[in-house]
Amino acid sequence: QVHVVESGGGLVQPGGSLRLSCAASGEILKLYIMGWYRQAPGKQRDLVATISRGGTTSYPDSVKARFVISKDNVENTVVNLQMDSLKPEDTGVYYCYERVEEIRGIVDVWGQGIQVPVSY
Repeated sequence: QVHVVESGGGLVQPGGSLRLSCAASGEILKLYIMGWYRQAPGKQRDLVATISRGGTTSYPDSVKARFVISKDNVENTVVNLQMDSLKPEDTGVYYCYERVEEIRGIVDVWGQGIQVPVSY
């Protein structure tokens, strides 16, 4: 069974930067898409960034030009999210997401989430 674990969260001041990482483990036969979502208090979980198997990235306008998603080329099972010029509205729980093929078939895998408070 595939698992993903996030790391790198923590308190950051507005205007600051933070880098999140997500590492996958388990019997991954094929990796389709990797991404990050976030959930602000009292709100739904929203897409932050995705990167496809071929490296195509996608961002909503709210984070475009401030966030960059990338893959670890060596492992190809680690996805990073570089967040710059952070704003208080970026506060939330950030979840790593991967769509992978494993022995059971194609599954969506979610991490436990990691807190990112943006505040003074």
